[in-house]
Amino acid sequence: FMALITVPSHFDGARIRLDEPIALERATMLMVTSRPRDEDAERDGWYALSARELSHAYGDDEPTYGPEQVREANPDYAGG
Repeated sequence: FMALITVPSHFDGARIRLDEPIALERATMLMVTSRPRDEDAERDGWYALSARELSHAYGDDEPTYGPEQVREANPDYAGG
């Protein structure tokens, strides 16, 4: 049994090429997943999904908490 791993790869126009060397047994089953070249588009898609699903976490009557309710400020948070 071989553990599932992810190996960076690319398509050169004719073949799928692994970007890192890896030992594979003959007839090893592989799964190929494509992803957009535009990393910003992929990231924006994940942000949109997160925002949409986060809206399901709170009801319409959920209270809004302001900065005055924060007991201990996060020094790493630059927003305000």
